[in-house]
Parts: sequence; structure tokens; C-alpha cells
Amino acid sequence: MTYEEQLLALAKEDERIVVMTAENRAAIRGLPAQLGERFIDVGICEQTMVGAAAGLALRGRIPVLHALATFLTMRAFEFIRTDIGIGGLPVKLVGAVPGFLSDGNGPTHQALEDIAIMRGIPGMQVFCPADNDELLAGLPAMLATPFPCYIRYNAMPAVVRHHEPFAPGRAEQFGEGNDVALLTYGFLLREVLEAQRLLEAEGLACRVVNLRTLAPLDKDMLLSAVAACGTVVTVEDHFLTGGLYSILAELLLAHGMTASVLAIAMDSRWFRPATLPRVLEHEHFTGAHIARRILHALAPEEEFVRGNGQPLFKTYL
Repeated sequence: MTYEEQLLALAKEDERIVVMTAENRAAIRGLPAQLGERFIDVGICEQTMVGAAAGLALRGRIPVLHALATFLTMRAFEFIRTDIGIGGLPVKLVGAVPGFLSDGNGPTHQALEDIAIMRGIPGMQVFCPADNDELLAGLPAMLATPFPCYIRYNAMPAVVRHHEPFAPGRAEQFGEGNDVALLTYGFLLREVLEAQRLLEAEGLACRVVNLRTLAPLDKDMLLSAVAACGTVVTVEDHFLTGGLYSILAELLLAHGMTASVLAIAMDSRWFRPATLPRVLEHEHFTGAHIARRILHALAPEEEFVRGNGQPLFKTYL
């Protein structure tokens, strides 16, 4: 099933759902003919769309908005914060091509601060699906919640068989290793699982935590991973400030805990536009690069040999 098919099915079940877009129809091209007056395209006017959605929500509707993530979260931020956030209205914001998924676009179209912006609004939920399967699994719950919600749209093919039923605030764990905990969200779960495989081939026992929602947060699973593992790694296609690394730091401080943390994120610059595989390679976010960065952190180059001259790891990726 596609996102469009799932959204249509939910709209047929609940006439309160209204689909809106700011001329961003890529994922919902077939819905105008199906929904009629319940499909509204305002043109390239994200602020107008958000304001209108707030009015619809006040009249009992559940608006589902679609726009490019960078313009939805930044151009319309004041409207989201004031019209939706203050009133706690159940408007659902679907941001297209967030993070590295805006691969071929330059900095003006790169949403690398969207999570920081959206989670700063009290009551805003933030859903970052790893793939199409997780997007479809989470969409009914996100539309049903009475809170406003920001969804980092991601309809990429499934990267893994998800074993944990979706619920806001419930993460998903792969593996039970206690050497390294890799924390991530969104499509980068694919690369992090590959890094896990490579690290375990080096003899490191790893666990991966797929956070799925960053607000609400699965605090118990994060604290458990920190308590159990010697090294914690955060991996995200977002700026270092305000994203998962910041979320983890806030959580640890609140619980009086410390940890050895390696943050893999964009720090102080935007990424170089290219096709997605080349972006990941150039920015060192492939599974192999992530594993290599972790090995560097665990054993700097001058420590890569044991006292007897034998390599510390079987292969240096």
C-alpha cells in the first residue's frame, strides 16, 4: 500500500479528515478526484495553508497538510506556533524531502533544522518513519492523536521487518549488545543497521534503537541503552543542535547520568547536493562510514595495534 492509498482509506473512514497542500502533490496526486471539496490546494502559500488549517481544526476537522519540509517548518513557523501550537489543534504537518532526502537541492531546500524547530513547540508530536512500512503503520495513530503532529515524510522501501507495534513514544530495538548503542531515526536506520553488521563482524556487540517518534520520546529505552552500553552513538540527517544529540543530552542531564557519546550529524554546514548515494558517501553517512567513525572513536589510529603488533580489529573498514 502507498501513502496516498492509506490516507484515502483513512479519509473515507473519517469525514473530518481534510487533505491540504501548498502545491506539493507528488505523494497525493490521485486524491483531488477522490476527496472533492475535502482536498484543498492553496498554491505556494504555506502560511495561508497553516492558517486555514487552524480554522478548519477549530471547526472540528483534522487537516493533513503537505509541503516541502524546509518551507513548511520555517516559512510558516510563526503560524504553526501561534495558530496551531498555542491552541493545541490536531493539525498534521507532512514535510516532504526532509534532511538528506532533499538530496539534489541546495541549502535553501535542505531541512536540517526541522526537528529542532518543531519539537520546540509545546505539545507538538514528531514522527520520523524509517521507511514506507513504518509510515503506514504510524499514520493512523498520528491522525488519531488529539495533538498537532509533524511527520518527516519517508516512503522509501522497507529496510527491515519491523517487529514492534507502532505507538507514539515507543521505540524499536534491534539486538541486545552492550558494547555500542546506535540511536537513530528515519531512513538512516538502513545505514545504521549496516554499520551494526560491520561492527559485529569486528567482534563488537551492538544494539540499534530506532526512535520513530522524537516527541513523545521513549525515555525508558534510551536510558536503558545508555546504562547498558559503553559507547552511545547518535546518527541523524539533521544539524547537531536541537536534534537527537540534543535530545539525548537533555535526557541524561535530567536523570543525572553521563555517557560516552559520539554524535554523527551535520555540524555547522549544509550538505553538498548530489544523488542520495553520493550525498551519503560524501558526507560519510554510509553504513561503512558510520562503522569506521565508531572504530576511530573506540581506538584512535595510533592505538589500532595491540602490544604484540596484532590489529585491534580484524579489518579496518
